[in-house]
Amino acid sequence: MDLTLLGTGAPAGLPRPDCPCAVCALALGPHARAATALLVDGALLLDLTPGVAFAAARAGRSLGGVGQVLLSHPHDGPALEVPAGLPQPGRVPDGRELALLTGHRVRAVALDAPGTGYAVTGPGGQRLLYLPPGGAPAGLERTDVPYAMVLLDVMGRPDALARLRASGAVGPTTDVVAVHLDHDVPPGAEVRRRLAAAGARAVPDGTTLEVGAYEDVPDVPRRTLVLGGARSGKSVEAERRLESFPQVLYVATGGSRNGDTEWASRVLAHQERRPGSWRTVETCDLVPLLKDDGPPLLVDCLSLWLTDAMDAVGAWDDAEWADGGERALRERVRDLTEAVRETRRTVVAVSNEVGSGIVPATASGRRYRDELGRLNAAFAQECEQVVLVVAGQALVLRG
Repeated sequence: MDLTLLGTGAPAGLPRPDCPCAVCALALGPHARAATALLVDGALLLDLTPGVAFAAARAGRSLGGVGQVLLSHPHDGPALEVPAGLPQPGRVPDGRELALLTGHRVRAVALDAPGTGYAVTGPGGQRLLYLPPGGAPAGLERTDVPYAMVLLDVMGRPDALARLRASGAVGPTTDVVAVHLDHDVPPGAEVRRRLAAAGARAVPDGTTLEVGAYEDVPDVPRRTLVLGGARSGKSVEAERRLESFPQVLYVATGGSRNGDTEWASRVLAHQERRPGSWRTVETCDLVPLLKDDGPPLLVDCLSLWLTDAMDAVGAWDDAEWADGGERALRERVRDLTEAVRETRRTVVAVSNEVGSGIVPATASGRRYRDELGRLNAAFAQECEQVVLVVAGQALVLRG
């Protein structure tokens, strides 16, 4: 079963008409995308979009053999013109299956938003799943047979991918292709980087893919360190890397700081950003978590872990620091980095980059700055990917 992506963009396309944003200004040439439409084996068209016949011609495909046109999402714009020779578009009721004369079977998948998803099985048994923009499956049952290919709104609904992974519908070999791409993410290298972190990829309009053929599925780094200054967007970047995975364990190292209303507002802002399926634990005891098997860990942040460790060894007192405190801190850092090296879990850790600021006025401040620099370097050494976030922009330092 082969699949031609006649478009891969959002319903309004990319760039959006008359949109002055920077992303739309950059979405030219190979970065431009028409509204998503899929042609399956030249016989089934999923979503009828403006200019679909011209898109097929540009891709070297014909719509002459299309016997069924199915719509996946509500169309709020002007009435679509059906090209000559194409059947009138329709929609399969949720849960029902449509059998085509070509041997394809199409089952309608219920969603948590308006629209319909389609699970297509080819004559040879290959299986793909297509979801409309803004939609995620509702009421998925556990399965041991993952789809060969899944096409969905990875950037807009990463939780949909998380649900599919949790149910077994997406496995390690599933080719996850991002469609309905909009102007929320700059095109080119940035969209490729974000999709790779989710184990997904994007392809240009007009690409033909073979469902079930081996593809070089992006490897999600097991260990990632995200560095950045204050309000740089480092926590958002770390959370974004795991929002398409289910049952993430969020490890908060800062505690609740009872009575500190400003800190409480920061904690609340973080909590409201997290997917509802994530679990939170407040602890600085990271080594046991790293040694255990389980879902991905998001550690936010190493800076506060270091503060707790320095408190524990008396690092703020020069006499205690000289009389074993420094040695004790080195042992704690070594235990942590060894646990990171040996962990089987996916780990994304956040830390502050303070080495580029002003020199602290106090000896304790300078000691903390130096130790955080050493901790970041040691932790980064054990990570496949290291990212520095500046003004909300992620710069890949490793990986």
